[in-house]
Amino acid sequence: MARHKLGRPFGWLWSAYAASTVGTWLGFGAFPLIAIQVLHAGPAAVSALAAAGLAAGALLAFPLGPWVEARRKKPVMIGADLVRCAALLTVSAACFTGRLTWTQLLAVSVIGTAANIAFTAAGGAYLKQLVRPDQLLVANGRFESTTWTATAFGPTAGGAAITLLGPTVTVMANATGFLLSALGIGAIRRREAEPGHGRAAAGRLRAADVLEGWRFIHDDRNLRPLFWNTVAVNALIMATEPLLAVLLLDGLGWAAWQYGLAFGLPCIGGFAGARAARRLEARYGRRRVLAVSGTLRVVWPVGLVLVVPGNAGVALVVAVELGLITCMGVFNPLFATERLQRVPAERLGRVLVAWKVTGTGAIAGLTALGGALATVTGPRTTIAVAGALLLATPLLHRAAAAPGAPCPVGSSWSRDGTATDPCPGEPAGVRGRVPARVPARDRS
Repeated sequence: MARHKLGRPFGWLWSAYAASTVGTWLGFGAFPLIAIQVLHAGPAAVSALAAAGLAAGALLAFPLGPWVEARRKKPVMIGADLVRCAALLTVSAACFTGRLTWTQLLAVSVIGTAANIAFTAAGGAYLKQLVRPDQLLVANGRFESTTWTATAFGPTAGGAAITLLGPTVTVMANATGFLLSALGIGAIRRREAEPGHGRAAAGRLRAADVLEGWRFIHDDRNLRPLFWNTVAVNALIMATEPLLAVLLLDGLGWAAWQYGLAFGLPCIGGFAGARAARRLEARYGRRRVLAVSGTLRVVWPVGLVLVVPGNAGVALVVAVELGLITCMGVFNPLFATERLQRVPAERLGRVLVAWKVTGTGAIAGLTALGGALATVTGPRTTIAVAGALLLATPLLHRAAAAPGAPCPVGSSWSRDGTATDPCPGEPAGVRGRVPARVPARDRS
């Protein structure tokens, strides 16, 4: 397959993404580890830390969609990186001085969540300025490959560093990654498109402006099922992360390096899946590949309920995570591209914030619920319940338009990257059977 050149500006953005991603995965699980090992927190406290931080951060980020749309994206991204860097460094400083508290961990989690939502909203809009519409899948595939490459080695290296030096070292690595990301984004020299000058820019924000992202998602019959499916799947998977940490590290006595290895090694599947996504789309069509990979990705997590101590348990987790992550590696870049192509540039900030706030809130709610359930039944039972619920999530995706069916107005590519073609991503033979639709600029 020919190598696609996306230009120097994208190269800087990709490098910045790689730096922050490597730092994030070096610090994988650092907050639960710090809560368990430094503050001696139990399952309820660890889950509450994750849930409260996500919920409060999502609430803080709730009005950010119109605000991001009314501003240049590059300064927003740099600012979000620097805020996250500074917040994480306070945790390391508090650990070194013996003054760390659960409240500080919570505050840093809230700040990090809000900054992450702002960065995601600005980053999606900025990517559409740097690459052509037909290059979006290639760009998202490279981001996805980078994610899984970093995830393959980051937790393993981070686990070893935690074993030797303690968890605060990986928190500092995470902060450094955000700093390098800010520097990389700052090196992009392409002139940015003028932002909108609506009510958000003038400081006159109405409730309807904040809710516009959700309204747009609801009105698009292809985005709506993807929205509910991805929110439910991500929430059920992420809600069990702190409980899995408690089960493996505390209940089964795993060493930190085993924990890192079990979640790092399977990520080679994500890299392979991301590399294969474009070829699979070309052969079978985007919608079919999304449906199949989206269904297959949820059949694996229920197997975690069988985990045992020792090397046999590590092997089981590696096998389960390999299946899950390979399917996610295929699904994620296709999903991200579909979303970017279907949303007009002037609505993208609000849609991405709506998506991220809902997903973050769902993770927070299910994490809190899972912590409460684990207090009564234990982490293993709660993980089993989440795995069983995941098996029902493909039903949320089946509402999407079937291949060859007329898709909503305003769903293909325009010159600015707006989705206005009836079914983007379908093979030419499938697209040819879809009646042409007149593009609509406003679907509110």
